[in-house]
Amino acid sequence: MKPQPPNPTHKRMVREKKTITYMVDLYCKAHHKSPDGELCPDCQQFKDYAFLRLDKCPFQDKKSTCGKCTIQCYKPDMKLQVRKIMRYSGPRLLLYHPGLALHHAWDNHRKAPTLDKN
Repeated sequence: MKPQPPNPTHKRMVREKKTITYMVDLYCKAHHKSPDGELCPDCQQFKDYAFLRLDKCPFQDKKSTCGKCTIQCYKPDMKLQVRKIMRYSGPRLLLYHPGLALHHAWDNHRKAPTLDKN
């Protein structure tokens, strides 16, 4: 698959950012006792990093979930952080934002695209 130019305004990327936002919010509120609408500095840093990675994703609207991606562009420490956040927030997202949770589950069943070697 030929990489697409990054398009952070594509509806798929916007939905991914919304999902990450809600997951990080749920996690931070529960683990760092942050008030509604505010994130602790660590969670804000992680969210900014995740958005940056999504903005630069070569697959854009063709992507599956980041966990199934063939590139794995997250740094190892951030990969551990996202696993922690997803493990906690994933089941709760179904209660608070069922539409996003179902989209995320559907995306997880998509075949992970690969880049051409050219």
